[in-house]
Amino acid sequence: MVDEIKTLEELNTVAGVEGVVAEVAAPREPVRDALGRAYATGKRKDAVARVWIRPGSGKVTVNGKDMNAYFARPVLQMILAQPFSVAGVTGQFDVTATVKGGGLSGQAGAVKHGVSKALQLYDPSLRAALKAAGFLTRDSRVVERKKFGRAKARKSFQFSKR
Repeated sequence: MVDEIKTLEELNTVAGVEGVVAEVAAPREPVRDALGRAYATGKRKDAVARVWIRPGSGKVTVNGKDMNAYFARPVLQMILAQPFSVAGVTGQFDVTATVKGGGLSGQAGAVKHGVSKALQLYDPSLRAALKAAGFLTRDSRVVERKKFGRAKARKSFQFSKR
């Protein structure tokens, strides 16, 4: 009968893979421009945000306005602050964002997505916390299109027997 292989070394000699070393993935490098900023694009519903972050005092500017002026509702301001609190870098970065399309809620989600991506590009060690919180994943839910022969995407017109 065939001899049994009981150790990993015996398996390597039989398979002929001695000397092969598993390659270790290189650690991620920070991605910054000449001005020391990190750039990322965030998306949510129909909104698209272009986001730049750089070390600073925590000032957030959206479309040339202060965050509190552009996103007046406290819920939207809380959404923008989430990536910083999860990463533990609250008040350490200045954010400049331009956002187009969609409504205020979608725009806030787009800026949050962009800030999260830019943070992990600026400092790759923050990636684990941001990914665990789900901030690096693009929320792909969008409005369903209207179909012909229907009142809305799914609602039918009133049906009558007579």
